[in-house]
Amino acid sequence: MIGEGRQTGRARWRLEVRGAVQGVGFRPFVYRLATELGLAGWVNNSPSGATIEIEGDRRLLDDFLIRLRGERPPACVLTRMDSTPLSPLGESSFAVRSSDEDGPKSAAILPDLATCADCLREIFDPTDRRYRYPFTNCTNCGPRYSILESLPYDRARTTMKGFIQCAACRAEYENPADRRFHAQPNACPRCGPHLQWWDSEGGVHAEGDDALHRAAAALRDGRIVAAKGLGGFHLMVDARDEGAVMRLRRRKRREAKPFGLMAPDFSVVQSCCHVSDAEERLLRSSAAPLVLLRRRSDALVAASVAPGNPYLASMLPSTPMHHLLLAELGFPIVATSGNCSDEPICIDEGEARARLAGIADGFLVHNRPIVRPVDDSLVRIVCGEVMVLRRARGYAPFSLAVVEPLPSLLALGAHQKNTIAVASGSQIVVGQHIGDLDTLLAREVFVRAADDLTRMYELTPQAVVCDLHPDYYSTRHAEKMNLPVVRVQHHRAHVRACMVEHGLTGAVLGAAWDGTGYGGDGTIWGGEFLRVEGDRCERVGHLRAFPLPGGERAIREPRRAAVGLLYEMLGDALFERRELAPLNDFSESERLILRGMLRASVNAPRTTSAGRLFDAVSSLLDLRHYTDLEGQAAMDLEFAVLEDQEESIYPFHLDASGVFDWEPMVATILDEIERGESVGVLAGRFHATMAEIIVAQARRVGESVVVLAGGCFQNARLLTATVERLRAAEYKVYWPRRIPPNDGGISLGQIAAAAALIRRRE
Repeated sequence: MIGEGRQTGRARWRLEVRGAVQGVGFRPFVYRLATELGLAGWVNNSPSGATIEIEGDRRLLDDFLIRLRGERPPACVLTRMDSTPLSPLGESSFAVRSSDEDGPKSAAILPDLATCADCLREIFDPTDRRYRYPFTNCTNCGPRYSILESLPYDRARTTMKGFIQCAACRAEYENPADRRFHAQPNACPRCGPHLQWWDSEGGVHAEGDDALHRAAAALRDGRIVAAKGLGGFHLMVDARDEGAVMRLRRRKRREAKPFGLMAPDFSVVQSCCHVSDAEERLLRSSAAPLVLLRRRSDALVAASVAPGNPYLASMLPSTPMHHLLLAELGFPIVATSGNCSDEPICIDEGEARARLAGIADGFLVHNRPIVRPVDDSLVRIVCGEVMVLRRARGYAPFSLAVVEPLPSLLALGAHQKNTIAVASGSQIVVGQHIGDLDTLLAREVFVRAADDLTRMYELTPQAVVCDLHPDYYSTRHAEKMNLPVVRVQHHRAHVRACMVEHGLTGAVLGAAWDGTGYGGDGTIWGGEFLRVEGDRCERVGHLRAFPLPGGERAIREPRRAAVGLLYEMLGDALFERRELAPLNDFSESERLILRGMLRASVNAPRTTSAGRLFDAVSSLLDLRHYTDLEGQAAMDLEFAVLEDQEESIYPFHLDASGVFDWEPMVATILDEIERGESVGVLAGRFHATMAEIIVAQARRVGESVVVLAGGCFQNARLLTATVERLRAAEYKVYWPRRIPPNDGGISLGQIAAAAALIRRRE
């Protein structure tokens, strides 16, 4: 093969390249490299990536291969390269050929990329022909996934096919020496998309640059603007204006969930937040995600942007339109998803006009169609590593190469934070964040996303994979698809997702901690310990179960989880303890109803959920008895922990069957509350104890590798304490990083679990 012994003489090789090689400037890079080395042949896009035939002196071919790997474009990812020797043809030139459409579709689809430095310079250069053009892009940046209709990635298969390039753009597009060579969204003010400014009734009042100025003026006046971006609409408002932000909250029906913050430049982010070097790199990266940053006490940002939250989810502009708009303003804005609460984001201006009419005072729109909704990604730094909390713009789709061949599978994910995944051959592809499937609109987007991903890869699934929960919409949809259905228990999927992300194949102990998951044994799981090896997954421990009076109401009312927890400990004697904060929050008549529920075990399902245990302790400490958003009580508990406090451990009991009995811990907490210990100290000790439970379980089970998965590990305090304690005890510990620890990773885990099950059956 190439590289053996630095042989001399003429040779020709065919290289099949896999990875993110389409839409990243890979073909012009190959052309320039081959031409510089005096090599002949050709390169094209293929359904599985790119194909190169390269001919010349063997020593130069060796150099070509070394430089191909080492000097590839920044966004290019090479996962595999297979070489085949061919007979030399005596060619003397190198060419870029048209794409090959034949064969199975497996090419990695590149996420949308933030504006590069070269394009940014152009849009602010008065002498450049793209001065202030909000759709400027090149092979190093711009839309990809949001405009792609089918593979391979060519202009005719994107929503740019309706924009005919002018002579100047066509010359760039066809010149291999130009950075816009085969940049599929290439355009300019003469031939490309353009902006319009609409009033709240949809009347057109301005076009082009004037439309952008009108949007900026509206934001300065405290009005709410719906702006069509790269993967959908944002709702925008001046982040400094408390009244404007509260007005957006009322209209959007979003009481407490934090809003995203977009800043004109990095210096403005620094004025609002504490930013580490690693967090700065994330902000400035080609993904340009929302980054969870510690808020500065003197930040000039309205309190209602993130009420009661010490963090601000902040980002820099990711498109030329956003750069131009924020440069006009010079101050940070709220940039939140363009939807009503629980609905998917709008991607079409007509749809936005209908759905956002009661929210937005004006609309900044454009005429480049968006194929699929792609929300903003959300990431944070934990334990010195990047953790993706919502995988969307800049990060989706996610392609993962695996060693063992996979059956053709479609995984439909969970009910909340839904994602879709497909698998075929040696690749798993996870699509973008869809969200919760509670509304009709969300379900329509979910169905389209499932069809979209299978169509994109021309996949005929041999089975569809879903959650074990019979009432999830994703499960019911799987049952209607006329395909064999593989059901995967929720927490097994959590652990499998982390394992496949990290390439773990040996035995592991998985701690799967979240809010709720159907256990299949009549209880609600959520505090599980699973031993996974090969195709087998065994439940080896869990938290002691306790009742949830009111069932699903306990998810929104942590006080109910607290009452259920205390009833499990104290029985009827609980209702004589009027000094307890959660019990006092109920009226006398409500307490009678609760007592009846718990006595008769009616509408009081039992749970092992770690998430509900966090909720219960939050209510016990009088932090939160009601929630407006998922995980709010647990977040309050995390935020209450004092910095740099000594974290002693509460007593707990772990029996021989692996059941963690929390009663000694809760009893001690009650004693400390009565003695007047500070809430911050109690919260810190609780987190430390929960981390120590995992260490104790690892010792009992005897596996050297521990996997942490589930929504509870979004809690930076819990994750950091657990990782530190496990490492101190000399365990190898892994947690989700590229795939969210929450239910956004379930579809990946479903693929891995179903593939293991099918292999065992075969």
